[in-house]
Amino acid sequence: QVQLVGSGGGLVQAGGSLRLSCAASGTIFSISTMGWYRQAPGKQRDLVATITSSGNTNYADSVKGRFTISRDNANYTVYLQMNSLKPEDTAVYYCNANYYGVNFWGEGNLVTVSS
Repeated sequence: QVQLVGSGGGLVQAGGSLRLSCAASGTIFSISTMGWYRQAPGKQRDLVATITSSGNTNYADSVKGRFTISRDNANYTVYLQMNSLKPEDTAVYYCNANYYGVNFWGEGNLVTVSS
């Protein structure tokens, strides 16, 4: 079992930056693919970025060049650095851990980008 606790959401103006953090409990963190997903009001939950246990990353086209995912295996934490934020980035952001196909989710953190 993995528990994920996210932090770092909030309100920011367009063009600004935020960093999300997700602290995980459970020793499977280091061998899990970690990710961030987001869900805007009235829309489905979409992939933002993932990072494998070996550090390989994958990004949604809409955030490439602006967002960076990273992980600290020693401290069981995954980060999402978000730069050049746009109003369309407004959503609830969810931390995810995928352990051999089993998904665990954080509670979600609201990010609001004002124009």
